[in-house]
Amino acid sequence: MNRYPLWKYILILIALVFGAIYTVPNFFGESPAVQVSSGKATVKVEADMTGRVEKALEQAGLKSKDIFYENNGTQGTVRARFEDTDTQFKAKAILEKALNADPADPAYTLAFNLLPNTPKWLQSMHALPMYLGLDLRGGVHFLMQVDTKAVMNKRMQGLLSSVRANLREKEVRHAGLSREGDLIKVKFRDAEERIKAKKVLTSQMPDVDLVDTAGTEGTDFGLQVKLKPSALKEVISEGIKQNITALSKRVNELGVAEPIIQQQGADRIVVQLPGVQDVARAKSIINRLATLEVRLLDESVIGTVDANTAVPYGSEKFISNRGEYLILTKDPVITGDDITNAASSFDQNQQPAVSVDLNGDGGKRMGNATSTRIGKRMAIVLFEKGKGEVLIAPTINDELRNRFIITGMGSSSAAGDLALLLRAGSLAAPMEIIEERTIGPQLGVENIKQGRNSTIYGFAAIAVFMMAYYLLFGFFSVLALSFNVLLLVAILSLMQATLTLPGIAAIALALGMAIDANVLINERIREELRAGKSPQKAIEEGFDHAWATILDSNVTTLIVGLALLVFGSGAIRGFAVVHCLGIVTSIFSSVFVSRGVVNLWYGRKKKLTSISIGQIWKPTENALK
Repeated sequence: MNRYPLWKYILILIALVFGAIYTVPNFFGESPAVQVSSGKATVKVEADMTGRVEKALEQAGLKSKDIFYENNGTQGTVRARFEDTDTQFKAKAILEKALNADPADPAYTLAFNLLPNTPKWLQSMHALPMYLGLDLRGGVHFLMQVDTKAVMNKRMQGLLSSVRANLREKEVRHAGLSREGDLIKVKFRDAEERIKAKKVLTSQMPDVDLVDTAGTEGTDFGLQVKLKPSALKEVISEGIKQNITALSKRVNELGVAEPIIQQQGADRIVVQLPGVQDVARAKSIINRLATLEVRLLDESVIGTVDANTAVPYGSEKFISNRGEYLILTKDPVITGDDITNAASSFDQNQQPAVSVDLNGDGGKRMGNATSTRIGKRMAIVLFEKGKGEVLIAPTINDELRNRFIITGMGSSSAAGDLALLLRAGSLAAPMEIIEERTIGPQLGVENIKQGRNSTIYGFAAIAVFMMAYYLLFGFFSVLALSFNVLLLVAILSLMQATLTLPGIAAIALALGMAIDANVLINERIREELRAGKSPQKAIEEGFDHAWATILDSNVTTLIVGLALLVFGSGAIRGFAVVHCLGIVTSIFSSVFVSRGVVNLWYGRKKKLTSISIGQIWKPTENALK
């Protein structure tokens, strides 16, 4: 009657082993470490860097516990683990001198880090501890102000280029094109050309307003082009979103675990980097934002360019990553804003290449710039920390439009690297750090201690009450509750979720939800015993009748949790994730696991006369009258 088939016990055992394996990494602690990563977008950290790090430490007489290489798909890092923080500090100073020949322009960046002490055999199974949020682990908090004027300036420059390109494409002649603040002014020699221009711009640029103007004597035929009010708001909004996207990509590529990057207000962005100990390192991460431009070579320069070649007005001199001197025009053809996608591919000869997709405006400007320069060169320049570096300077073999291919990459790895840089895009506007906070790890330790104590004391109180009130069945409920906590922590660890104080609150709530289900089961069994059912029958019907109530109550709570997950953000969303997972694990543990334990203890006893479930209050004859 109350017996589980073997496969159900095997399933419970598998869940128990799973929970133990993926929960235990949270108890191994962390060791101080130093992380070596790329300091420039054009510099890669390869596996051979481990040898250089090991050699530098040996020469300095420092011993590391472990040195290993990691590659997350976008960049590689080398990490060295040490016994204590003193050795960690010394190792960072030594490695900075050994790896960076020019301290003013470092090729590699070194940062303090904390690495889990989880054994390698567990790490090979992806059994890792949960990430801790800023309120638990400490870290760095930045509030950044976006220069919205620069956003508008950039948009107006693009608008000026678009007006010029549209008029040129439709062969509409004008007598001059200029920008004054947020206005684009176009002059014409007669009214007919102005009418043609208005038709072209109205059809091609629906987000602008056109106003006719005239000179002082009424002989000039002018046209003012300005963005509509709705378009102005959209420019600011999209500029903020673009900065957030670009910032997210850059920070993620630098290997910072679980960064938080969110908009705050109309023109501010919050950046939180949990676990970062070095504020200077955190600032370098923020300042590593890069902008990308495609420029043309200055055709007025004749002959070989070297370090002593004079630079004409309106141009700049650059050194490519191959050591070649190039003089490029200052005005970019396109920027990273115009690149919608870039991917490594192959050309017609099956050689590594990069395919690039541009938006409409970028495609027009690229076509206009390259149609008359076939056989000449252009350059893709990456600007980081105020310095520009030429990534590649290919020859223009054909007129380039909205889609083109960059060939001659040499290897698939080089093609993938360039595609990654092109996809990373650029900032819509510069940002300034207006608020900086460092949350010390000691505060995080205190928060963890308080959260852990509240959960442990709550669990202990529940356990004492359940075993005192329901005796052996209370003990079974506590076992199921322990299984629930084990399984919930294991799933969160496997997901590499970020645990915050709201997450700890959600775990505590999950304990209450789980024990509530066991109380329902125990009371149902008591009711069946009061009704005169045999113990075996009471157990069976108690679990069956309680199941519907447990399912209803948990489903309604799950709906609320899903609503928080969908419509919430930040800490609320984190709470909702743990809450929803806790409901699922509590249903599994309180019904499936709890009944398995009861069946294992009582199920094989054919002549069962009583069960240990506490005092069963039966109504007396006087109470019934």
